[in-house]
Amino acid sequence: MPGSLSPDTQKYSGFIFDCDGTLADSMPLHYEAWLAALATHRAPFDFSWQLFMSRAGKTTELTVVELNAEFGIALDPVSVAEAHRVAYEASVAGVGPIADVVAFLRECVALGQAVSVASGGEAPIVARTLRTIGVAELIPIVVTASEVEHGKPAPDLFLLAARRMGVPPARCLVLEDSQLGILAAERAGMGALLVGRQEPPVKYR
Repeated sequence: MPGSLSPDTQKYSGFIFDCDGTLADSMPLHYEAWLAALATHRAPFDFSWQLFMSRAGKTTELTVVELNAEFGIALDPVSVAEAHRVAYEASVAGVGPIADVVAFLRECVALGQAVSVASGGEAPIVARTLRTIGVAELIPIVVTASEVEHGKPAPDLFLLAARRMGVPPARCLVLEDSQLGILAAERAGMGALLVGRQEPPVKYR
């Protein structure tokens, strides 16, 4: 975890953070929101924590499209995404920070390094999550899925964040909690560090 690290100013001058599961310990809340949304739409399959995490970083709509293909069903992506959003927003006030990663963010800012957030989530939800964990004022650049053609594991989100920071991709380090995010960072030609919650909460193990 980056709590024991300092920003590598020799190799990197821009630091890109994922939001959910990286800065914010919000993945359990998103999972609960998914369970509620899928139950509302009577999804006929077990949406396990492992299945949830295998899609981490992708948009809700794309995840529903992929689940439809995998399980031979026809859930409406827009309706499920809206149900997920409503369920998550009802619980977001309880989200907390991932302390080591937020400490690393604050150290980057204190050293005058460029920082940004690149998230596959919806802009209003990402903004509220960052406010809730107390870091919104530290992050001048927030890039979300609606701003790019392709989400993770494509590199688009990270490349756009790098452009807005004015930092070459090779000088950027991405902090991510998902393998899809790490792959996206590598495809962008950036350094990548896997952080955050790597195991499911006890109740889902």
